[in-house]
Amino acid sequence: METVRFLPQRTPIEQFGSGGFRFAGMSHQGGLLVLPSGMRAWPVPSLAAMSAEHFSPVVAERTQIDFLIIGTGPAMARLPAEVVAVLRECNLPHEVMATSPAVHIYNVVVEEGRRVAAAFVPVERANA
Repeated sequence: METVRFLPQRTPIEQFGSGGFRFAGMSHQGGLLVLPSGMRAWPVPSLAAMSAEHFSPVVAERTQIDFLIIGTGPAMARLPAEVVAVLRECNLPHEVMATSPAVHIYNVVVEEGRRVAAAFVPVERANA
């Protein structure tokens, strides 16, 4: 059984790129899901690999989320239809954009103390 990496709080992203993220003095490789309950590894290496099932933790916490930010990787792209259907079904407002602007917007709204969640597909390009 694989251990799920989890930080039981939301914190700003300090740096991202090279396929991962740095936050709270730690480094994480791969996709990242940020929920009111905390930050965890998200097994979505690319937009092509994304499915509705990957959003089940978001749906489970939807009553504590005002909106969801989704970073689609190096470029903005449309979400798979099944993901859009799940988000519409649970009436969860969301914004879709490339991971770089998604991380920057997430950092602003989390610092404001807003009830935001985020799902980030990793990018290879280094960025601060």
